[in-house]
Amino acid sequence: MVKQADRSAATIAAILASARKLFRVEGYEAVTIDQIADDAGCRKGAVYHHFASKQAIFETVLDDLQAGLAAELVRPVKRAFGARSAPMMARSIQAYLEGANHPDVRQILLIDGPVVLGWKRFREIDDRHFAGMVRAGVSILMNDAAPDSVIDAATRLVLGAIMEAAVVCSTAPDPAKAASGYRRPFELMLSGFALAGKTPAPR
Repeated sequence: MVKQADRSAATIAAILASARKLFRVEGYEAVTIDQIADDAGCRKGAVYHHFASKQAIFETVLDDLQAGLAAELVRPVKRAFGARSAPMMARSIQAYLEGANHPDVRQILLIDGPVVLGWKRFREIDDRHFAGMVRAGVSILMNDAAPDSVIDAATRLVLGAIMEAAVVCSTAPDPAKAASGYRRPFELMLSGFALAGKTPAPR
Protein backbone atom coordinates (compact mmCIF):
# COMPACT_ATOMS: atom_id res chain seq x y z
CA MET A 1 0.00 0.00 0.00
CA VAL A 2 1.36 3.40 -1.01
CA LYS A 3 1.81 5.68 1.97
CA GLN A 4 0.63 9.27 1.99
CA ALA A 5 4.22 10.47 2.43
CA ASP A 6 5.25 8.55 -0.68
CA ARG A 7 2.37 10.04 -2.68
CA SER A 8 3.30 13.53 -1.50
CA ALA A 9 6.95 13.01 -2.42
CA ALA A 10 5.94 11.75 -5.87
CA THR A 11 3.65 14.74 -6.39
CA ILE A 12 6.34 17.21 -5.35
CA ALA A 13 8.87 15.54 -7.66
CA ALA A 14 6.41 15.72 -10.57
CA ILE A 15 5.64 19.38 -9.88
CA LEU A 16 9.32 20.32 -9.74
CA ALA A 17 10.19 18.34 -12.88
CA SER A 18 7.36 19.99 -14.82
CA ALA A 19 8.20 23.43 -13.46
CA ARG A 20 11.86 23.05 -14.37
CA LYS A 21 10.97 22.05 -17.93
CA LEU A 22 8.46 24.87 -18.37
CA PHE A 23 10.66 27.54 -16.78
CA ARG A 24 13.55 26.44 -19.00
CA VAL A 25 11.54 26.52 -22.21
CA GLU A 26 9.18 29.44 -21.67
CA GLY A 27 10.80 31.55 -18.96
CA TYR A 28 9.40 32.33 -15.52
CA GLU A 29 6.94 35.06 -16.46
CA ALA A 30 5.21 33.05 -19.18
CA VAL A 31 4.54 29.99 -17.00
CA THR A 32 1.37 29.65 -14.93
CA ILE A 33 0.46 27.41 -12.01
CA ASP A 34 -2.23 25.86 -14.22
CA GLN A 35 0.42 24.86 -16.77
CA ILE A 36 2.60 23.32 -14.09
CA ALA A 37 -0.33 21.37 -12.63
CA ASP A 38 -1.47 20.11 -16.04
CA ASP A 39 2.03 19.02 -17.02
CA ALA A 40 2.59 17.34 -13.65
CA GLY A 41 -0.73 15.52 -13.87
CA CYS A 42 -2.15 16.93 -10.65
CA ARG A 43 -4.73 19.46 -9.55
CA LYS A 44 -3.91 23.12 -9.08
CA GLY A 45 -4.85 22.74 -5.43
CA ALA A 46 -2.20 20.06 -5.02
CA VAL A 47 0.44 22.50 -6.26
CA TYR A 48 -0.63 25.10 -3.71
CA HIS A 49 -0.76 22.44 -1.01
CA HIS A 50 2.99 21.94 -1.39
CA PHE A 51 4.13 25.38 -2.56
CA ALA A 52 2.90 28.80 -1.46
CA SER A 53 3.48 30.43 -4.85
CA LYS A 54 5.02 30.12 -8.29
CA GLN A 55 8.06 31.95 -6.93
CA ALA A 56 8.43 29.32 -4.20
CA ILE A 57 8.45 26.60 -6.85
CA PHE A 58 11.01 28.53 -8.86
CA GLU A 59 13.28 29.00 -5.85
CA THR A 60 13.19 25.28 -5.10
CA VAL A 61 14.01 24.45 -8.73
CA LEU A 62 16.91 26.91 -8.75
CA ASP A 63 18.20 25.62 -5.41
CA ASP A 64 18.16 22.06 -6.77
CA LEU A 65 20.08 23.18 -9.87
CA GLN A 66 22.73 24.87 -7.74
CA ALA A 67 23.05 21.78 -5.56
CA GLY A 68 23.60 19.66 -8.65
CA LEU A 69 26.28 21.98 -10.00
CA ALA A 70 28.03 22.07 -6.62
CA ALA A 71 28.07 18.27 -6.45
CA GLU A 72 29.67 18.09 -9.89
CA LEU A 73 32.40 20.55 -8.91
CA VAL A 74 33.29 18.70 -5.71
CA ARG A 75 34.02 15.42 -7.52
CA PRO A 76 37.40 16.33 -9.07
CA VAL A 77 38.59 17.75 -5.75
CA LYS A 78 37.61 14.53 -3.96
CA ARG A 79 39.37 12.47 -6.63
CA ALA A 80 42.50 14.50 -5.92
CA PHE A 81 42.16 13.69 -2.20
CA GLY A 82 41.13 17.23 -1.35
CA ALA A 83 44.13 18.91 -2.96
CA ARG A 84 43.55 22.43 -4.21
CA SER A 85 45.74 24.51 -6.48
CA ALA A 86 45.17 27.58 -8.62
CA PRO A 87 44.98 25.53 -11.86
CA MET A 88 42.58 23.01 -10.29
CA MET A 89 40.31 25.73 -8.92
CA ALA A 90 40.36 27.50 -12.28
CA ARG A 91 39.31 24.26 -13.98
CA SER A 92 36.48 23.86 -11.49
CA ILE A 93 35.35 27.43 -12.12
CA GLN A 94 35.37 26.80 -15.87
CA ALA A 95 33.28 23.67 -15.26
CA TYR A 96 30.80 25.75 -13.24
CA LEU A 97 30.58 28.38 -15.98
CA GLU A 98 29.91 25.67 -18.55
CA GLY A 99 27.36 23.93 -16.32
CA ALA A 100 25.55 27.15 -15.46
CA ASN A 101 25.30 27.99 -19.15
CA HIS A 102 24.02 24.59 -20.25
CA PRO A 103 20.75 25.04 -22.18
CA ASP A 104 18.86 23.10 -19.49
CA VAL A 105 20.05 25.51 -16.80
CA ARG A 106 20.88 28.95 -18.22
CA GLN A 107 17.37 30.43 -18.46
CA ILE A 108 16.52 29.52 -14.87
CA LEU A 109 19.84 30.17 -13.18
CA LEU A 110 21.32 33.18 -14.93
CA ILE A 111 18.51 34.96 -16.76
CA ASP A 112 15.45 34.61 -14.53
CA GLY A 113 17.10 33.76 -11.19
CA PRO A 114 18.42 37.18 -10.13
CA VAL A 115 15.32 38.95 -11.48
CA VAL A 116 12.71 36.68 -9.90
CA LEU A 117 14.39 36.24 -6.51
CA GLY A 118 16.33 39.51 -6.32
CA TRP A 119 20.10 39.63 -6.05
CA LYS A 120 20.11 39.32 -2.24
CA ARG A 121 18.17 36.05 -2.12
CA PHE A 122 19.88 34.75 -5.25
CA ARG A 123 23.29 35.32 -3.67
CA GLU A 124 22.20 33.65 -0.42
CA ILE A 125 21.37 30.49 -2.34
CA ASP A 126 24.58 30.71 -4.34
CA ASP A 127 26.61 31.19 -1.15
CA ARG A 128 24.97 28.21 0.54
CA HIS A 129 26.26 25.90 -2.16
CA PHE A 130 29.54 27.52 -3.21
CA ALA A 131 30.89 30.02 -0.66
CA GLY A 132 32.26 27.39 1.71
CA MET A 133 33.91 25.51 -1.15
CA VAL A 134 35.53 28.65 -2.56
CA ARG A 135 36.61 29.89 0.87
CA ALA A 136 38.28 26.56 1.66
CA GLY A 137 40.18 26.73 -1.61
CA VAL A 138 41.28 30.32 -1.09
CA SER A 139 42.37 29.54 2.47
CA ILE A 140 44.52 26.62 1.28
CA LEU A 141 46.03 28.71 -1.53
CA MET A 142 47.03 31.31 1.04
CA ASN A 143 48.53 28.62 3.31
CA ASP A 144 45.96 29.43 5.99
CA ALA A 145 48.33 32.26 6.93
CA ALA A 146 46.13 35.24 6.08
CA PRO A 147 43.71 36.72 8.62
CA ASP A 148 40.09 35.59 8.33
CA SER A 149 39.10 39.07 7.17
CA VAL A 150 41.48 38.82 4.20
CA ILE A 151 40.35 35.30 3.30
CA ASP A 152 36.70 36.38 3.55
CA ALA A 153 37.32 39.40 1.30
CA ALA A 154 39.25 37.30 -1.22
CA THR A 155 36.42 34.77 -1.25
CA ARG A 156 33.87 37.46 -2.01
CA LEU A 157 36.06 38.76 -4.85
CA VAL A 158 36.28 35.30 -6.38
CA LEU A 159 32.55 34.64 -5.99
CA GLY A 160 31.74 38.02 -7.52
CA ALA A 161 34.06 37.38 -10.45
CA ILE A 162 32.53 33.95 -11.04
CA MET A 163 29.00 35.35 -11.11
CA GLU A 164 29.98 38.20 -13.44
CA ALA A 165 31.69 35.72 -15.77
CA ALA A 166 28.64 33.44 -15.70
CA VAL A 167 26.30 36.29 -16.63
CA VAL A 168 28.60 37.43 -19.46
CA CYS A 169 28.82 33.86 -20.77
CA SER A 170 25.03 33.59 -20.74
CA THR A 171 24.77 36.30 -23.42
CA ALA A 172 27.71 35.09 -25.52
CA PRO A 173 27.08 33.45 -28.92
CA ASP A 174 29.07 30.42 -27.73
CA PRO A 175 28.82 30.19 -23.91
CA ALA A 176 31.17 27.18 -23.68
CA LYS A 177 33.88 28.98 -25.64
CA ALA A 178 33.39 32.08 -23.51
CA ALA A 179 33.69 29.96 -20.36
CA SER A 180 36.97 28.45 -21.54
CA GLY A 181 38.31 31.96 -22.07
CA TYR A 182 37.93 32.71 -18.35
CA ARG A 183 40.00 29.76 -17.16
CA ARG A 184 43.40 31.41 -17.54
CA PRO A 185 42.36 34.76 -15.99
CA PHE A 186 40.95 32.93 -12.97
CA GLU A 187 44.13 30.88 -12.70
CA LEU A 188 46.19 34.07 -12.65
CA MET A 189 43.88 35.65 -10.08
CA LEU A 190 44.07 32.62 -7.80
CA SER A 191 47.83 32.31 -8.30
CA GLY A 192 48.07 35.85 -6.99
CA PHE A 193 46.33 34.78 -3.79
CA ALA A 194 48.71 31.83 -3.53
CA LEU A 195 51.70 34.14 -3.93
CA ALA A 196 50.28 36.52 -1.33
CA GLY A 197 50.06 33.61 1.09
CA LYS A 198 53.82 33.17 0.82
CA THR A 199 54.60 36.86 1.25
CA PRO A 200 54.73 38.50 4.69
CA ALA A 201 51.93 41.00 5.19
CA PRO A 202 53.02 44.67 5.24
CA ARG A 203 53.24 46.23 8.67
